[in-house]
Amino acid sequence: MKLLLVEDDKQNREFLYKAFNEQGYTVDTAADGQQALLMATCEEHDIIILDRMLPKLDGLQVLAALRATGKNTPVLILSALDKVDERVAGLKAGGDDYLTKPFAFSELAIRVEKLIKRPSQSAQKTTTVEFENVSLDFRHYKAQVNGKTLNLQPKEFKLLHFLLEHQSKLVTRTLLFESVWEYHFDPGTNVIDVHIARLRKKLTQHNANVQIHTIRGVGYRLQKAHSNE
Repeated sequence: MKLLLVEDDKQNREFLYKAFNEQGYTVDTAADGQQALLMATCEEHDIIILDRMLPKLDGLQVLAALRATGKNTPVLILSALDKVDERVAGLKAGGDDYLTKPFAFSELAIRVEKLIKRPSQSAQKTTTVEFENVSLDFRHYKAQVNGKTLNLQPKEFKLLHFLLEHQSKLVTRTLLFESVWEYHFDPGTNVIDVHIARLRKKLTQHNANVQIHTIRGVGYRLQKAHSNE
């Protein structure tokens, strides 16, 4: 197995290099974000261990750039930043796991092994999501109904993306605030209602075979048009 270890602290990098070599891994190393991105995009690895705080390019910048190229190599983020918001940011950026420092090597090794054992899941990742005659390609920022482009504002695009990913399921207002607006609380505005209304209008104008059903006081459900579910 080939592993890319990205760590700017020389002592930690040398320790992990030796430890993973003893586990039977072939280990490439990088000491900064630019070097890491170059190695990650130009070479094939079974897994990447990525430090969160790096010189030249931050770890999350490296991760976002890597995912933008279509690379789905599993990435485990190492970081001294242990707040919930930091862990969420790492996973949202495309990380597959997040381990805070200090850590036990035995735990790191097990997490690495588990991520490597699910390569098929990474390979099956897609950049498109569809429901009825509505499709959305979030890598190329394109939404379509019956193959015709649906012009959406950024928040409308994120909102439709989230609803499509949870099609036919109840999506609460709290989830929408956290996932689309990145609020961890209800700001007490009608911002969701306004964007839902605009999105509904655009879907209707393009004859989309879906509808956004309101569950009053709770949230919304994207379902097939005229469905009674």
